[in-house]
Amino acid sequence: MNRYTFISAITAMVLLVFQSCDTVPISGRKQLHLISENEMISMSLQAYDEFLDTNQVLPDTHKDVIVVRRVGNRIKDAVVKYLADNGQSKRIDGFAWEFNVVNENTVNAWCMPGGKVVVYTGILPVTKDEKSLAVVMGHEIAHAIARHGNERMSQGLAVQLGGVALSVALSEKQAETQNVFLQSYGLGSTLGMLAYSRNHESEADKLGLVFMAMAGYDPQSAIAFWTRMSEMGGQAPPQLLSTHPSDETRIQDLKAFMPEAMKYYKP
Repeated sequence: MNRYTFISAITAMVLLVFQSCDTVPISGRKQLHLISENEMISMSLQAYDEFLDTNQVLPDTHKDVIVVRRVGNRIKDAVVKYLADNGQSKRIDGFAWEFNVVNENTVNAWCMPGGKVVVYTGILPVTKDEKSLAVVMGHEIAHAIARHGNERMSQGLAVQLGGVALSVALSEKQAETQNVFLQSYGLGSTLGMLAYSRNHESEADKLGLVFMAMAGYDPQSAIAFWTRMSEMGGQAPPQLLSTHPSDETRIQDLKAFMPEAMKYYKP
């Protein structure tokens, strides 16, 4: 490679990194994502539809669905308003929010790009009330707002597919690319990576506190909820805890961040 070609390559790389940098709302953390959010949403819609087709989705009239949608919509409305007030509405361009409950005895919930949220019935006996459900849904929605899946997907492409561009990966290695996407959200049948890093989980904890507070739910209820979750750990912790920081660290971090979250709480 001659000197001119080398400089051109470095310049192109710097421009790519610069154009791909973003800032997570509230936390202010700089992040790098190499995949457009439109592409992430497109892939999520396919995976989401397939998931709903192969799982028992509770009907709209079910009492659990009504509660989940009430809590979800309150948090969604608060997040949309916050982003609009802070000039960050582009972060949710293309979102078509949807909240569903699947009848499965798994202590878990998730939110895909585009605002597709699923809550498992197995977590409802642990949440017990709307405030604790808001802890879970605020946390999962925070993952989508912070674009953690995009970061994980970018890492997965780099590690598993040799860093090829997404367009190449989709055209030449479609099955492998879809598997990386599913792994990034903990939905794959053979997971090669944790759904999110522990740093992402900690960030989602904090953003989730703020989001539930904005929606009128007391963020202090998160301490009791995560304490109940930690008591379920034992030899086989719930799936929702699989990548989280240790129980003691999480609760200490939540308590330390609580004064900041309470600034957003208006009962």
